[in-house]
Amino acid sequence: MGQRAAIYCRVSTADQSCERQEDDLTAFALRAGYEVAAIFKETGSGAKLDRAERRKVMAMAQARKIDVVLVTELSRWGRSTVDLLHTLRELESWKVSVIAMNGMAFDLSSPHGRMLATFLSGIAEFERDLISERVKSGLAAAKARGKRLGRQTGERPKSDRLAPKVMALTAQGRSYRWIARDLGISKNTVADIIHRHKSNDRIRISTPSGTEP
Repeated sequence: MGQRAAIYCRVSTADQSCERQEDDLTAFALRAGYEVAAIFKETGSGAKLDRAERRKVMAMAQARKIDVVLVTELSRWGRSTVDLLHTLRELESWKVSVIAMNGMAFDLSSPHGRMLATFLSGIAEFERDLISERVKSGLAAAKARGKRLGRQTGERPKSDRLAPKVMALTAQGRSYRWIARDLGISKNTVADIIHRHKSNDRIRISTPSGTEP
């Protein structure tokens, strides 16, 4: 019996079909002597994060139900070089290889596979540096245009929104722990809200009517 293979096909848009990839990969598996254990077909762009069918392939690999993943080309499998390298390493830990019809075979247990992984690691680091550079450049350009970035000093959107509930529960005699658990926030956040509220009350009391603090 040959090695068990999962066929993975992906197209980018709904008006495309996986039929051609499926036919080509099925024929490829037959010629190479693979036993097709499952066929997975997916529609989604290369950058799409939620790939349900690919997760199923990974689950089969982890369960040791397949020995190899067959794709028409590596761009069908990986979202990026970083993603490709990450999934290859996961598959390697389960003794599963990825083979593309263009002749690229990734078996990280072999010297050839490890050499390709080293090469990919360099590309992945280069990609991360490029992304970081673009982000820094974009932030600098936005700042130069006078745009305020991030949460500003004194802004507490979530805690300010929950403050009335926190104070109402405090008035009912609820503990900080109970309030934190009930509202899904930390005890420190509860304490901070109550502290700010009491501080504001003291400021209002000490400020004469009709004048500004």
